[in-house]
Amino acid sequence: MGTSVKDQLILNVLKEEQVPHNKITVVGVGAVGMACAISILMKDLADEVALVDVIEDKLKGEMMDLQHGSLFLKTPKIVSGKVDILTYVAWKLSGFPKNRVIGSGCNLDSARFRYLMGERLGVHSSSCHGWVLGEHGDSSVPVWSGVNVAGVSLKNLYPALGTDSDAENWKEVHKQVVESAYEVIKLKGYTSWAIGLSVADLSESIMKNLRRVHPISTMIKGLYGIKEDVFLSVPCVLGQNGISDVVMVNLNTEEEARLKKSADTLWGIQKELQF
Repeated sequence: MGTSVKDQLILNVLKEEQVPHNKITVVGVGAVGMACAISILMKDLADEVALVDVIEDKLKGEMMDLQHGSLFLKTPKIVSGKVDILTYVAWKLSGFPKNRVIGSGCNLDSARFRYLMGERLGVHSSSCHGWVLGEHGDSSVPVWSGVNVAGVSLKNLYPALGTDSDAENWKEVHKQVVESAYEVIKLKGYTSWAIGLSVADLSESIMKNLRRVHPISTMIKGLYGIKEDVFLSVPCVLGQNGISDVVMVNLNTEEEARLKKSADTLWGIQKELQF
């Protein structure tokens, strides 16, 4: 057999050692999974992105499609592999310590909250600060007591903010946060890009050890009077080891009661699960 084109073209002068690299695996290549994968690739967060799904043809097609466009990306390797309650299930089944099992939780809810707040005030969302905690979705808790712009508390300026007596109806902002996913699904059939970007945002904090604070789902047993093994979103410091710290937010009586109610809602479902 003659010398190959590669052997004629390239002369190897050094046997390289395997270089440690970062790898992110996305499980599920549906609309959300692929939005996560694209967002991670565009942020250049890993040396390798692996896709996993049970539908082999769909998986292979998505992998090939990304590989064909990899010239335009900085991630050199894209491969596939066969084969807040979900966070709890992942924790139970994985055996990982609780700090390493993280749900995206209210990271997106809080982003929507800040965006809608900014729309009302005519200020960019990055300059509007506010947190949505608890369960991702219907029973989430807007922390009106902490909402601020440039450190100026909106609650101090307008004590009725977010209450039933609020003439400006700021509660509508949180209502829109809760309903926005349903609205997007109604209009386009599914949500994908916002959650994909949110997951990439969390991945960046982990891969780059940024230690940013995110409202993400973690085990909060023992906090805020909660006694059950529930995962709810609270502000967490996120870095290379997962969640290293929880920021203790000063909630008012109503906010704490709503967080407890959110925990009770999840526990009512979780206690029925069999492992």
